Amino acid sequence: MSPVTDKAKRVIVGRALSSEQLGETLLPKKIALPVFASDALSSNAYATQEILLVLSLGGVAFYKYAPWIALLVIFIYSVVVASYRQNVHAYPSGGGDYEVVTTNLGARAGVFVASALLVDYTLTVAVSIASAVDNIASAFDSVGNNRVAWAVGAIVVITLMNLRGVRESGALFAIPTYGFILGIFGMSFYAMWRIAHGEVLRAESASWHITPENTFAGAALLFLLARSFSSGTTALTGVEAIANGVPAFKKPKSKNAATTLLLLGSIAMTMFALITWLSIYTQVHVTEQDSDLVGLPAGQAQKTVIAQVANAVFGSFQFGFLFVSFSTALILALAANTAFNGFPVLGSVLARDGYLPRQLHTRGDRLAFSNGIIVLAGVAIVLIVVYRANVTNLIQLYIVGVFVSFTLSQLGMIRHWNRLLPDEPLASERRRMLRSRATNAVGFVMTGAVLFIVLITKFTKGAWIVCIAMPLLYWLMQKVHQHYERVKLELAPEPDETVTLPARTHAVVLVSKVHKPTMRALAYARASRPDRLEAVTVNVDPPETEHLVQEWERREIPVTLRILDSPYREITRPIVDYVKGLHRESPRDLVVVYIPEYVVGKWWEQLLHNQSALRLKAKLLFTPGVVVCNVPYQLSSSELVADKPVSVAAGAVRRGEPPAVVQEVVVARDFDNPGSDSNSAL
Repeated sequence: MSPVTDKAKRVIVGRALSSEQLGETLLPKKIALPVFASDALSSNAYATQEILLVLSLGGVAFYKYAPWIALLVIFIYSVVVASYRQNVHAYPSGGGDYEVVTTNLGARAGVFVASALLVDYTLTVAVSIASAVDNIASAFDSVGNNRVAWAVGAIVVITLMNLRGVRESGALFAIPTYGFILGIFGMSFYAMWRIAHGEVLRAESASWHITPENTFAGAALLFLLARSFSSGTTALTGVEAIANGVPAFKKPKSKNAATTLLLLGSIAMTMFALITWLSIYTQVHVTEQDSDLVGLPAGQAQKTVIAQVANAVFGSFQFGFLFVSFSTALILALAANTAFNGFPVLGSVLARDGYLPRQLHTRGDRLAFSNGIIVLAGVAIVLIVVYRANVTNLIQLYIVGVFVSFTLSQLGMIRHWNRLLPDEPLASERRRMLRSRATNAVGFVMTGAVLFIVLITKFTKGAWIVCIAMPLLYWLMQKVHQHYERVKLELAPEPDETVTLPARTHAVVLVSKVHKPTMRALAYARASRPDRLEAVTVNVDPPETEHLVQEWERREIPVTLRILDSPYREITRPIVDYVKGLHRESPRDLVVVYIPEYVVGKWWEQLLHNQSALRLKAKLLFTPGVVVCNVPYQLSSSELVADKPVSVAAGAVRRGEPPAVVQEVVVARDFDNPGSDSNSAL
């Protein structure tokens, strides 16, 4: 990494942290709540609205069902929270639903749950950000004209904040999260105070009428109510994040996580109940299509439910309205932080188990899973652009993945208790396990029923995309796992296998001119004492080749210089063909190709040098029995890098140290069995 790039990285993500500082990044409950609960809390901003939007298809009269649907959602929420508290205590390693299902239902079921969670986390980012933009647009019309740009910008900002580390980003997110809680409870208490004093609170849309899209009765009515309920269950999103994030808590991890989960459930459902009550009391009217809302001024977009409620409650007290609107927008934007903490951790666990690329397993400079954060941001931005940051369209893809993981996780916990009960001698512990199993059994039945309703009611509205995406992701992860397992088998040595030396070593030094890099490469090759050593050049320009030969003879270099003809003025092909020929002549020999290479300090200088070397290395990579050694020569511009004590991984060379020889790629067949294909990259 160049000095300029490294400085830019430090400005953006901060100074690097050592592995010993991992304990400093652990979260107390007061910070863990906003980090892991922002998604679950923020879903209150649109859960009530989604219930009303579906009910509006039957007209204003159907709003009478909203309180009952909200009560059912609260009941489901309570069951899920109680169930996940069991998960947190039983599986505190951070695998969450994936670990529970894998341990109790098998690896295939675990990977399927993981695919559902990865899809859900991605949609969490897209839905939360799009909804945040909607709330800002309710206060500022100009934002609504550039929804996609605002949404993409918000994702970029949150990504950069998360790259700085969980604890640091958590401290930044605490203010808007607690601000949102204060805003909703403050609005509710103020509304109660006004109502107690006989004041009438009415939303701006209270006098507008809704044109029903159809007449609903019998089975059609039940389907409409079921669809409204499934939309309302968006309030449950984010509950599983704490189960996946237990390792990020301070000790005692399980206890702190369970306490945080209980706080989350209590606060979120109280807020959901208050918002639903206020929206019904103030007679908020919303529809899926603006044309169905009679009375809406021409050219004006509908405001969100929470914005209309805040306007009705605070009236002329504009500060209150703006505070609720901005805190809602902020927490919706930051709700994506839940996914930015859950997705990378789950990705790391899956990468550890060989279901995702290994790069997702390791932590970055700031001890965050940087690669997972970047992948999540990229996919979420694609969704925002494709769906034009439209919440109504994105919400149809939501929930399916959540309840797939909910349902299978509860089934896994039932199997967990069934496995432990027979071996538990203490009666008190058995009673506790029986209570826990009963809780998970109720959770399994309820979440399974909700999953069925969600699939039936949302499939044709867009959920079919998720139903395809999850199996596709599952298939891809299985293919990745098969690849890693195959490579593992290929690389595993036999029990009685020993190191077999090559019959001889044939060293080849590539030469373009007689200069210092060439002399260094020749010196290193001679010092390695190969059985045979020769220098090779390609005759592209005869006068230059003749000059090279004269200089070689004048200096009396004690190495044979071989000249390869190139009628078509190619450099790479003649060398590759020559090296392959050497291997064919003596398959048991090891051919070592030494390539002099410049080390420069600026990125643009790299573009001016070493291109032939790169092409050669790419070709020789797949040539069996060949080792490629880079012999670097530091130009003066590299001194800036050499003076800085940066990591070897960044390609730095410190002043005063002997020149390093980097053995970049080794591709060699077993010398006793030329037909084998073992390789290693160094």
